[in-house]
Amino acid sequence: MINILRRVKFARTITLFYSINLSLLSAPLASSFVLPSQRYQHTLITMSSTTNNEMIVEEGEPNSSPSFNNFSSSNNIATFDGDEKAKATDFANYFCAYAQLYHQKQMLTDHNRMAAYHAAIVGNSDIFKDKVVMDVGTGSGILAVWAAQAGAKRVYAIEYTDMAKHAQRVVDANGVGHIVTVIQGAVEEVVLPQEDWDVGILALGEGQTETNEDGTKKQQVVDIILSEWMGYFLLRESMLDSLVRARDIFLKPTTGLMMPSHATMLLAPISDEEERKVQSSEYANAMEDWKEFAETTQTMYGVDMSILEKNFDREQKEYYVLSSRWAELGTGCLLAEAVVVKEYDMHVCTVEDARGVGLAIGQDEGQGVPFDFDIVGRSLDNGSSPARAGAAGPISGFAGWFTVDFKSRTDEVGRGVAPEVPNPAYLSTGPEMGYTHWGQQVFHIPSPLPLLADQTTRINGTLEMMRTKESARLYNVRIRYETARRKTGSDREGEVLMKGKSEEFVYQMP
Repeated sequence: MINILRRVKFARTITLFYSINLSLLSAPLASSFVLPSQRYQHTLITMSSTTNNEMIVEEGEPNSSPSFNNFSSSNNIATFDGDEKAKATDFANYFCAYAQLYHQKQMLTDHNRMAAYHAAIVGNSDIFKDKVVMDVGTGSGILAVWAAQAGAKRVYAIEYTDMAKHAQRVVDANGVGHIVTVIQGAVEEVVLPQEDWDVGILALGEGQTETNEDGTKKQQVVDIILSEWMGYFLLRESMLDSLVRARDIFLKPTTGLMMPSHATMLLAPISDEEERKVQSSEYANAMEDWKEFAETTQTMYGVDMSILEKNFDREQKEYYVLSSRWAELGTGCLLAEAVVVKEYDMHVCTVEDARGVGLAIGQDEGQGVPFDFDIVGRSLDNGSSPARAGAAGPISGFAGWFTVDFKSRTDEVGRGVAPEVPNPAYLSTGPEMGYTHWGQQVFHIPSPLPLLADQTTRINGTLEMMRTKESARLYNVRIRYETARRKTGSDREGEVLMKGKSEEFVYQMP
């Protein structure tokens, strides 16, 4: 049971810093905070699959059963054009967690996240005044409340899960129920209320046709779309797909604003040996345990299980060695300046952009996005004592994170036409920010690469990020690289002291 004083402190902090009353959710929060065994029981109720699949869903790992995947027949996320079974699987695998207040609280207590959105909305009240706003994936409803407090004339808070019921209570408790309309459903299927058209709150812009090509009523009447859609390493969870479709359906094409407006994915080499060694040790222990198990089974029960050792080894290696890890790294772990992996302009990016990084159009693989780092080893002072210049290393792997901006439009259609954002805001999930609930995704390499004194190690290669074949919400990351060492200060295309072989690893992002 959550400590009551901690619940009160959380609610008071939100009220003090962000002027939102969440105290009415204290009791539901306690009832939603259940033990892991109870969560498994909850999954058993909501899923009609095998026990193995249910456990995989609960732990957030890819669902390996082709009969229960969350892709639509057109290879999109289920909420777009999936059948009922795909939607049910998608809900159980993904959305159901967001119906729990303990999950919402984790995001609400991420103050880097909260401060950035608060600054973007309340700090730019001039562009919200008398505007129509849509909050995609409203969760607790806090962004919608801020939009109303900033002066919006109507806010549509869209939430797929039963968290919509809590959002309605938060909206009412904060006195903005006459402005905020909470709509429970997938944003791809939402139809804006007819009564708002009838009273003139909603109106198409001058020159816009009233119907789409398919005969449906055009709904491009929203001035600002808010959303906290980002997942680990930006894309995990595939909510960007829904946001792009919401933009295309509801946002005014030339004058509408997306918040956040831009997103950037970054990658850097890191030294993180303590955690890398823990993973390697756990993998080695798992394999040693298997050998003891196989010997015991042979001795006591006369059954040879060694035939399965390679399969068990593959499973354990994928879990312990070739799975990314959430981390809260310090800046001291970074061995080189981060490079941009991909940039998104939220006003013009496409569903194809959301499918991954470094892929050929319509394909699950491609040439990848290149990266190239020079990592300078420690220099020696007079050949004897180490100086502080350079890094001690070793190279343990790579870390990926993202940033988002809340700023004016930069695309050709909206630049100079849409309202300017007078007070841009910024959110980073990088090591320099300290804690965010996104953290960084760390991709450890199986063996470390040492850094030698007075030598520079060049590590260059490519990164691909693609959806798994089992889940439209999860991604794999393929990293290819090679290394070379040269004397520090020499030309990088000059004499090479050592050149390593090409390596390739595919990581799961659980």
